[in-house]
Amino acid sequence: MKYLVGRADEIPSGSRKIVRIAGRSIGVFNVDGDYFAIRNRCPHQGAPLCEGKLWGVLSADTPGDFHYNSRKEILTCVWHGWEFNIRTGQSWCDPQRLRVRSYEVSVDEPANLPEEVPQAPADFVKNRMITVANPSAEEADAPAPGMIKGPYSVPTYRTTLEDGYLYLTLEISDLVASP
Repeated sequence: MKYLVGRADEIPSGSRKIVRIAGRSIGVFNVDGDYFAIRNRCPHQGAPLCEGKLWGVLSADTPGDFHYNSRKEILTCVWHGWEFNIRTGQSWCDPQRLRVRSYEVSVDEPANLPEEVPQAPADFVKNRMITVANPSAEEADAPAPGMIKGPYSVPTYRTTLEDGYLYLTLEISDLVASP
């Protein structure tokens, strides 16, 4: 059975809309004009999965030979960081055994729809820190929902490798606790 989620332009590229269909919370995602839908429930402990951050895929055929696909199809659970492919619902860490339910999405012209198609109402979004279906420019580049893009700074320390031993170089001033 088909449910009307809304107009395609209501979900800009890179965003999502969370709806309730037949008692299930479902997230509908737009990834560069392709639409995907998955259940809004992490199989680990039931977190609102579709409220998580979308990431690209980093892969390596051989050690040190990394390839990054910037198409944001990996969804990270907001509670414990479990990752799922929104295209298939498969777990990133255990794709053979673990998955989340995915649903078929189609974009149809109104004239091609049956006379009566039930409307899928927007679902309650638990994480009010994310903007669903219309993130601001700041939120779109944020490192995680509710955060703002840097600049952030992290102290770094010089390391050297000598005769197979790794040495960390600290100055005495680095060891003094700062407030």
